[in-house]
Amino acid sequence: MTAILRFSGAVGRDPAIDKWLDEQPGELGSIARTWFARMRRCGADVRELMHDGCPVACVDDAPFGYVNAFTAHVNVGFFHGAALADPAGLLQGTGKCMRHVKVQPGLALDGPSLGALICAAYQDIGARLIE
Repeated sequence: MTAILRFSGAVGRDPAIDKWLDEQPGELGSIARTWFARMRRCGADVRELMHDGCPVACVDDAPFGYVNAFTAHVNVGFFHGAALADPAGLLQGTGKCMRHVKVQPGLALDGPSLGALICAAYQDIGARLIE
Protein backbone atom coordinates (compact mmCIF):
# COMPACT_ATOMS: atom_id res chain seq x y z
CA MET A 1 0.00 0.00 0.00
CA THR A 2 0.97 3.61 -0.55
CA ALA A 3 1.94 5.78 2.41
CA ILE A 4 -0.96 7.73 3.86
CA LEU A 5 -1.06 11.46 3.20
CA ARG A 6 -2.08 13.38 6.31
CA PHE A 7 -3.35 16.93 6.81
CA SER A 8 -3.45 18.77 10.11
CA GLY A 9 -6.45 20.84 11.13
CA ALA A 10 -9.36 18.64 10.06
CA VAL A 11 -12.52 19.32 12.08
CA GLY A 12 -16.03 17.94 12.31
CA ARG A 13 -17.53 20.80 10.33
CA ASP A 14 -15.43 23.60 8.80
CA PRO A 15 -17.40 26.84 8.24
CA ALA A 16 -14.89 27.79 5.53
CA ILE A 17 -16.17 24.87 3.45
CA ASP A 18 -19.78 26.00 3.65
CA LYS A 19 -18.64 29.50 2.68
CA TRP A 20 -16.69 28.10 -0.28
CA LEU A 21 -19.65 25.99 -1.39
CA ASP A 22 -22.00 28.99 -1.13
CA GLU A 23 -19.62 31.03 -3.33
CA GLN A 24 -19.73 28.57 -6.23
CA PRO A 25 -22.05 29.77 -8.98
CA GLY A 26 -25.30 28.18 -10.12
CA GLU A 27 -25.30 24.55 -11.12
CA LEU A 28 -21.59 24.13 -10.39
CA GLY A 29 -22.28 25.10 -6.79
CA SER A 30 -25.18 22.68 -6.61
CA ILE A 31 -23.04 19.84 -7.95
CA ALA A 32 -20.20 20.60 -5.51
CA ARG A 33 -22.63 20.81 -2.56
CA THR A 34 -24.35 17.55 -3.50
CA TRP A 35 -21.20 15.47 -3.72
CA PHE A 36 -19.41 17.01 -0.74
CA ALA A 37 -22.54 16.41 1.33
CA ARG A 38 -22.34 12.77 0.26
CA MET A 39 -18.77 12.61 1.58
CA ARG A 40 -19.85 14.19 4.86
CA ARG A 41 -22.50 11.48 5.32
CA CYS A 42 -20.05 8.57 5.03
CA GLY A 43 -19.61 8.23 8.78
CA ALA A 44 -19.40 9.92 12.16
CA ASP A 45 -15.61 9.91 11.89
CA VAL A 46 -15.52 12.14 8.78
CA ARG A 47 -13.58 15.35 9.30
CA GLU A 48 -13.03 18.17 6.83
CA LEU A 49 -10.76 21.04 5.94
CA MET A 50 -9.88 23.37 3.14
CA HIS A 51 -6.70 22.33 1.33
CA ASP A 52 -5.26 23.92 -1.80
CA GLY A 53 -8.40 26.04 -2.05
CA CYS A 54 -10.98 23.27 -2.07
CA PRO A 55 -13.03 21.20 0.42
CA VAL A 56 -11.44 17.92 1.52
CA ALA A 57 -13.08 15.06 3.43
CA CYS A 58 -10.92 13.00 5.80
CA VAL A 59 -11.09 10.22 8.33
CA ASP A 60 -9.13 11.64 11.24
CA ASP A 61 -6.34 13.46 9.41
CA ALA A 62 -6.22 11.20 6.33
CA PRO A 63 -8.00 12.58 3.25
CA PHE A 64 -10.19 10.37 1.10
CA GLY A 65 -12.08 12.79 -1.14
CA TYR A 66 -12.49 16.36 -2.33
CA VAL A 67 -14.55 18.55 -4.61
CA ASN A 68 -13.27 21.41 -6.72
CA ALA A 69 -15.20 23.69 -9.06
CA PHE A 70 -13.83 24.97 -12.35
CA THR A 71 -15.43 27.15 -15.02
CA ALA A 72 -17.37 24.35 -16.74
CA HIS A 73 -17.21 21.34 -14.40
CA VAL A 74 -16.72 20.04 -10.88
CA ASN A 75 -14.12 17.43 -10.01
CA VAL A 76 -15.07 14.89 -7.38
CA GLY A 77 -11.68 13.50 -6.47
CA PHE A 78 -10.17 10.65 -4.52
CA PHE A 79 -6.75 10.67 -2.88
CA HIS A 80 -6.30 6.91 -3.37
CA GLY A 81 -8.53 6.67 -6.42
CA ALA A 82 -6.08 4.51 -8.37
CA ALA A 83 -6.77 1.72 -5.86
CA LEU A 84 -10.57 1.87 -6.21
CA ALA A 85 -12.60 -0.56 -8.28
CA ASP A 86 -14.40 1.45 -10.96
CA PRO A 87 -16.70 -0.87 -12.91
CA ALA A 88 -18.57 2.10 -14.45
CA GLY A 89 -15.34 3.64 -15.77
CA LEU A 90 -15.94 7.06 -14.21
CA LEU A 91 -12.46 7.75 -12.84
CA GLN A 92 -10.04 9.93 -14.78
CA GLY A 93 -6.36 10.60 -14.23
CA THR A 94 -3.07 8.84 -14.67
CA GLY A 95 -1.16 9.73 -11.52
CA LYS A 96 0.26 7.23 -9.06
CA CYS A 97 -2.60 7.63 -6.53
CA MET A 98 -5.20 10.28 -7.25
CA ARG A 99 -8.19 10.03 -9.56
CA HIS A 100 -11.26 12.21 -10.14
CA VAL A 101 -14.67 12.18 -11.76
CA LYS A 102 -15.49 15.19 -13.90
CA VAL A 103 -19.13 16.26 -13.41
CA GLN A 104 -20.48 18.70 -15.97
CA PRO A 105 -23.81 20.55 -15.79
CA GLY A 106 -26.31 19.22 -18.28
CA LEU A 107 -24.47 15.97 -18.97
CA ALA A 108 -25.71 12.59 -17.81
CA LEU A 109 -23.97 11.22 -14.72
CA ASP A 110 -24.10 7.76 -13.22
CA GLY A 111 -24.88 9.08 -9.74
CA PRO A 112 -25.17 5.68 -8.04
CA SER A 113 -21.72 4.69 -9.31
CA LEU A 114 -20.20 7.98 -8.14
CA GLY A 115 -21.85 7.47 -4.75
CA ALA A 116 -20.37 3.98 -4.63
CA LEU A 117 -16.90 5.40 -5.37
CA ILE A 118 -17.28 7.84 -2.48
CA CYS A 119 -18.26 4.99 -0.15
CA ALA A 120 -15.38 2.88 -1.41
CA ALA A 121 -12.88 5.73 -0.90
CA TYR A 122 -14.12 6.20 2.67
CA GLN A 123 -13.85 2.48 3.40
CA ASP A 124 -10.43 2.34 1.73
CA ILE A 125 -8.95 5.08 3.89
CA GLY A 126 -10.41 3.45 7.00
CA ALA A 127 -8.69 0.18 6.08
CA ARG A 128 -5.40 1.99 5.42
CA LEU A 129 -5.56 3.60 8.85
CA ILE A 130 -5.84 0.29 10.68
CA GLU A 131 -3.03 -1.47 8.78
